Amino acid sequence: MKHIVNRKSEIVNEMTLHELNILSKEELKQTLFKCCGSDNWVEKMLTIFPVDDLVELLEDADEKWWQCSEEDWLQAFTHHPKIGDIESLQKKFASTAQWAAGEQSVAALASYEVLEKLAKGNDDYEKKFGFIFIVCATGKSAEEMLQLLNARLPNSRKDEIQNAADEQSKITKLRIEKLLA
Repeated sequence: MKHIVNRKSEIVNEMTLHELNILSKEELKQTLFKCCGSDNWVEKMLTIFPVDDLVELLEDADEKWWQCSEEDWLQAFTHHPKIGDIESLQKKFASTAQWAAGEQSVAALASYEVLEKLAKGNDDYEKKFGFIFIVCATGKSAEEMLQLLNARLPNSRKDEIQNAADEQSKITKLRIEKLLA
């Protein structure tokens, strides 16, 4: 397993596919849980190891995600900080904070006004749907995320749970790729 230092001087664990394949069951569970915070998804993923290549792993990760229930999806959503919520990112999500911070790094460059609107939009979203706004934030500015949040607020809960699950799937695959970078 390699350790690299990213731009924020944090240690990020990387591993090869071989190293992932030979982890103990408990270590593999913990590692997969960092990619997606659904217990059921992790249990489903344990059945596919060892895997031959990254493409197969990503395809299986997606397939197992869509076999999960709405309850499993909601559990995974609870393992994300609200977009722009640095305090919760540091406290609650220490094990994935470096990934989430990188995913949301552009949001940190936003104006105070945009961050306030994101915070209010997040609150409105959570009150309406019962879960936080999930978006694959990588490469998106705070303004883009705010536009997406505002565009999704009028949706039905049925549509929005599907949108959030789609975004979680993207996030999970990105985290697997980062793990094996």
